[in-house]
Amino acid sequence: MHGVCKVRQIFFFENGFYMSRVVLAMSGGVDSSVAAHLLLRDGHEVIGVFMRHGEASAAACRIDSDEPQNANPLNLPVLGESAGGKRADHKQGCCSATDAADARRVAMSMGIPFYSLDLQEDFRKIVDYFVDDYLAARTPNPCVKCNHWIKFGRLFDYADGVDAEFVATGHYARMVHANGRSELHRGLDGHKDQSYALFGIDPARLPRMMLPVGDFTKPEIRDMATSLGLGVSDKKDSQEICFVTQGHHSDFVKSRRPEMVGATAGEIVTTNGKVVGEHNGFEAFTIGQRKRLGVAMGEPHFVIRIEPDTRRVVIGRSEELLRPGLVADQCNWLVTPEELAEATSVGIQIRYNGQPHPGRVEIDASDPTQMKVMFDEPQSAVAPGQAAVVYDGERVLGGGWITHAIDHVADGAPPSV
Repeated sequence: MHGVCKVRQIFFFENGFYMSRVVLAMSGGVDSSVAAHLLLRDGHEVIGVFMRHGEASAAACRIDSDEPQNANPLNLPVLGESAGGKRADHKQGCCSATDAADARRVAMSMGIPFYSLDLQEDFRKIVDYFVDDYLAARTPNPCVKCNHWIKFGRLFDYADGVDAEFVATGHYARMVHANGRSELHRGLDGHKDQSYALFGIDPARLPRMMLPVGDFTKPEIRDMATSLGLGVSDKKDSQEICFVTQGHHSDFVKSRRPEMVGATAGEIVTTNGKVVGEHNGFEAFTIGQRKRLGVAMGEPHFVIRIEPDTRRVVIGRSEELLRPGLVADQCNWLVTPEELAEATSVGIQIRYNGQPHPGRVEIDASDPTQMKVMFDEPQSAVAPGQAAVVYDGERVLGGGWITHAIDHVADGAPPSV
């Protein structure tokens, strides 16, 4: 059971806003920085929290000042206020020393408390998941897991400990509160929408979520940061896996599991079984991949599937990537079964930067953590390990993790050569 937030007094202002205590995840980027401004503008009491969960050394994010005794009621490892200064770890991800310093400077400029929590132990779960999935021939999505386990998991624990009613982030998604319900919707900026990555959140926590930037476009947020003089308005968005800062992801996997070097090597074959090459490890491949195949076929070929048992990587033409459906497990639903049944504009999104595709969702009545999806039109590169998120128009209904694509012939079973 999740902790229950204690009831606090609510203060009303002349402008009609009420003050709630809000714990805001501050990454040092433009989105969470502007989110802090928007929350303050609306009359909330904001506590900024930087979650250090990367591979940067503790010294890189070390604090110079002392912490108030009541800042860490759950005894989470606290690093305190970042001292600022130049980048100590040369990291480009979302948890570097420079990011901590940027977050602290923004918090100080707005006069809000700022704390840095050391969540490395929690984050090791995500790194292990990432490595294990690739070694099982799946394509992991660590950002979705991070949102579920850390950003809307451990951060809620911290919020409960400081009697905060709400938790906020700088995600491009929207919370819609109406008719006694709290709904997660796509962000206004379709190019930056991040609702896909939030499907795993505990539905009981939706009423306590705030997503202030979801009602704006990215250019509007940058303009706002510039007008406020925040100093992060031109900061680039993170485009990488925050803990894979150099080289290919397969190099990172091997560095974490050196005993597996060579153990995943095998053949590259076509869909008709012809051997056309060899590879050094199937963890370097993902469904739909075209580059770095290591073979010359005369026409474009793509990874159709990966077989961990035989260690074969199967390649084929683009049309061979098409699949009519998928099966997913570990489903999390943000709506009731009745609301799911009443959905009229169902779409299923199967990758982070994709779009929902019309289709039919079948839920196992005896086990709602399992679902089967049949698309109205076959979809390309359905990758095991990725999330399949179900929408009704703009609203996120829930989703699950793809176990396998449904083959053209074998309805609901993994294909085989």
